[in-house]
Amino acid sequence: MPELTLIYFNARGRAELARWIMAYGDIKYTDDRIERENWPARKPNIFTGKVPVLMVDGKPLPESIAIARYLARMADLVPQDSYEAARVDAIADRLNSAMTETHGILYKTEDEKEKTEKFDKHKEEVIKPFFSQLNKHLEGRQWFITNKTTWADLFIGMSMTWLRMKSPGILDNYPNITALVDKVLAIPKIKEWNDKQPKDLPF
Repeated sequence: MPELTLIYFNARGRAELARWIMAYGDIKYTDDRIERENWPARKPNIFTGKVPVLMVDGKPLPESIAIARYLARMADLVPQDSYEAARVDAIADRLNSAMTETHGILYKTEDEKEKTEKFDKHKEEVIKPFFSQLNKHLEGRQWFITNKTTWADLFIGMSMTWLRMKSPGILDNYPNITALVDKVLAIPKIKEWNDKQPKDLPF
């Protein structure tokens, strides 16, 4: 097992999926959390100058989705079948794109009226069709791809947890997504991880 250090801010954010995967897989690592006031001093020594970064035996691995894919293999969260593994990658890429756009609207739009208008448009044009397709796909399924948990399930669970915090009721019309999220949150290792996090820790 390589020596792992996950570098990110003292927040959930883009590092939380990696933390969930490592919690699920009982993977040992150093959780290097940077306080915001210390970031200017740390930034010049961070690969690419951005976080998260996963240090693997001293070698840097940037980008949250690349980190998640790497760790998912270690946690046995990647399907053995190549096609199914690619489908997990596909939903993760699509979800990451949608959530990145959502995050930008909610955190980078200062005017509240403009934020509401942008988010309403985003929900109608991006979230609604995506969630409708995802909800239909999950009909009669135990997990997203197979009868076994994958990192796509954890990513869906984590992302929807954040989205429900920001927009309560957003999953009301998607019972299959809601059921999957609740099932992910009930996974013992995930529940244990979430239960020990400070309630005021920024998402």
